[in-house]
Amino acid sequence: MKSNQISTVLRASEFFLLFFGVPTSMLFIDKLVHPSIFVLPILILMFVYLKKHPEFRFKELIFLGISKNELLKHAYIVVALFGVMIGFVILLFPEKLFNLPSKNLKIWLLLSTFYPIFSAYGQEIIYRTFLFKRYAKLFPNNILLITASALSFGYVHIFYYHPISLIVTTLGGFYFAKTYSKTKSVIFVAVLHGVLGNLVFASGLGEFFWLDIHKFL
Repeated sequence: MKSNQISTVLRASEFFLLFFGVPTSMLFIDKLVHPSIFVLPILILMFVYLKKHPEFRFKELIFLGISKNELLKHAYIVVALFGVMIGFVILLFPEKLFNLPSKNLKIWLLLSTFYPIFSAYGQEIIYRTFLFKRYAKLFPNNILLITASALSFGYVHIFYYHPISLIVTTLGGFYFAKTYSKTKSVIFVAVLHGVLGNLVFASGLGEFFWLDIHKFL
């Protein structure tokens, strides 16, 4: 086997171990409240890698560069998705509609403040910036790269033990990955991720993304 083939096999193994093996191992951790506790240490390791990457500049992490038309388009998408969330909750879980902000507004406001900064932004650096730069060569076209990003992002939510968590985050992963691929702005995608995450908790779907939420309801 040639050296470049060995390198490809090793990188592919690394990809599956990191993005599918590690989340699977979390299933065996008792009383795991949220995967965000892993975001910071993983980010540190990835920053070490990105710093050495010849095509990476740290200014990419704060680059916005979004046109007004692009901004409006995504604003409409976010509003439409919030409508879908509300409709979904009304249809299947009407008793949960707006349960967190109505029963514990303080917690929802705190969550809305800190989640986009300390969770969503870090996740987007991992699943978009790092994954796209580190593993792009494993995938022959952009569609497959976006799919890999979306599926791995969805899979990390497996420990919530519910298909709604996996389906919603995988669909969200496609949206975020496609947007990142087009705009190259991780901070813009992180804002979208943070806003939609806050709306998930506002709508009544929070229990599918926070194992301990019942303590605050």
